[in-house]
Parts: sequence; structure tokens; C-alpha cells
Amino acid sequence: MKTKLSISIDEEKVTILDEMLKNHKFRNKSHLIEVAIGKLLEQEKNE
Repeated sequence: MKTKLSISIDEEKVTILDEMLKNHKFRNKSHLIEVAIGKLLEQEKNE
């Protein structure tokens, strides 16, 4: 089950996310952020 979440981030980071969406296989910003958080959690688990 997915939960809606509202976040505020720097405009510069939003621009970077937009570029990543154009150049990678992410469906949308939510998908990109979910993948990024998953990688961060995996990295934290392995430390």
C-alpha cells in the first residue's frame, strides 16, 4: 500500500530530479524518490 507524502526540497534538487527523469527509466518523481530511498536504506543496512 502506498502512502501520500508531501515534501519540500530545494529548487536546485528538483531541477536535478527533472533531468534524471529525462535520462533514466523512472516513471515519475515518486518512483525516482522511492528508488533513491530504497538504495539509501539498503546502504544504511549494510554499514
